[in-house]
Amino acid sequence: MTEVLGGKAALVTGGSRGIGEAIALRLAADGADVAVTYQHSADLAHAVVDRVRALGRQAVALQADAGDPAAVAEAVRKAAAELGRLDILVNNAGVFPSGPLTDVGLEDFDQVLAVNVRGPFVAAQVASGYMTEGGRIINIGSCLAGRTPFPGITLYALSKTALTGLTKGLARDLGSRGITANVVHPGPIDTDMNPADAPGADAQSAYTALGHYGEPADIAATVAHLAGEGGRYITGASIAVDGGVTT
Repeated sequence: MTEVLGGKAALVTGGSRGIGEAIALRLAADGADVAVTYQHSADLAHAVVDRVRALGRQAVALQADAGDPAAVAEAVRKAAAELGRLDILVNNAGVFPSGPLTDVGLEDFDQVLAVNVRGPFVAAQVASGYMTEGGRIINIGSCLAGRTPFPGITLYALSKTALTGLTKGLARDLGSRGITANVVHPGPIDTDMNPADAPGADAQSAYTALGHYGEPADIAATVAHLAGEGGRYITGASIAVDGGVTT
C-alpha cells in the first residue's frame, strides 16, 4: 500500500456514513490517521473507526453537533489531541433542506447557515491554528451551488454557494503559511440519503452529462488528491465532481 499521506492526521466532519465515510476510509488507506465527527449515528461512526484501525491507522470518533460552534471547536481540539497533530480538515457535515420558499422560516435559515456555513468556518479557524506548511482544508459543497435545476432548494443553494466565498478567503488568509483551501462540489451521489434507485433519481441522473449517479468513492478520490502532494499548488479552487451537472 502506498502511504502518500503517511504521518498525516485528518479530521472529517460528518464522517460516519456516505460521502464522509468514503473520505475517511480513503484518507486512511492513503496513510493518514483519521478522526470523524458524528451527531447521532454513534454506531456507524465507531464502525468507521474500526475499519480505519484495521488499516493500521489511529482513529477516533467524536460526537459534535455541527450547528454548535463550541462543539465544533472542541471536536477540532480533541482530534488534534487524540491524533497528536492535525494536517487535513474535511468539512463534510451538512444538512439538506428543501421545500417551498414560502415555508422557509427564519429558524430554518439560521439552522442551515449554522451547520453548512458557520460550522465549516469555525472548524477551519480552529484547525488552522494546528496546521503547519502543507496543511489542507477541503470543504464539501454541492453542484447545486452552480446550478439550481429545480425549485425548493433556495436555502440549500445559498448555503453551499457561501462555501465558495469561504474557501477563497481561507486560501488568501492561509496561503502565506503554505496551507491550501479548496471546495469540492459533488453532483448526485448514491448514498443512503440520496439513493440512485429512489423516486426522482432518474431526474437527477438526467441533469448530468454522463447520465448516472456517482459513487462516494468518486468524491473521496478528489479529496485525497487535494490532500496529498498532487494538491500542493491548488488553492482557492472550486472543483466539480458532478458528472457534468454544471456543464
